[in-house]
Amino acid sequence: MAENEHEQRMATPRMAAGALFFDDQDQVLLVKPSYKPKWEIPGGYIERGESPLAACRREVEEELGITPAIGPLLVVDWAPSEAEGDKVLYVFDGGQLCPEQLARINPASDELLAAEFHHADKLDELLIPRLSRRVKAAITARALAHSVYLEHGELPKDERDPATP
Repeated sequence: MAENEHEQRMATPRMAAGALFFDDQDQVLLVKPSYKPKWEIPGGYIERGESPLAACRREVEEELGITPAIGPLLVVDWAPSEAEGDKVLYVFDGGQLCPEQLARINPASDELLAAEFHHADKLDELLIPRLSRRVKAAITARALAHSVYLEHGELPKDERDPATP
């Protein structure tokens, strides 16, 4: 195979990174973008030459105005989109925010309408389905203290419970 053909076949996914933050009642922090109808988690696209963790830290500071420690990787999700092409999405554990951090949250007014904590049982109505599945998987991964690989927000078919379609 010619080198040019090989390069044309190589994936060039868009990548994004975000974090899950929790309050003392294990609610998840969600942000309401001004440019989308549904809620999101804090985070955004990774810039050229930037690591997923560095992008997560940068996006959290830009969106929320805080610089909490970002913990371990919870989820990697391969999520191609017909409109945008291949995507690889990283979700890190932001941990439980202390009262001082909560008081300093200042959502970026140019892109966010709100930043609020929500119970996990509300995720399906607040998030797009793929993100809801991804966040639920990340919450489970956090509880089990290990990361998980997903495709479209779900375990690959060969890793799912055989009873699951």
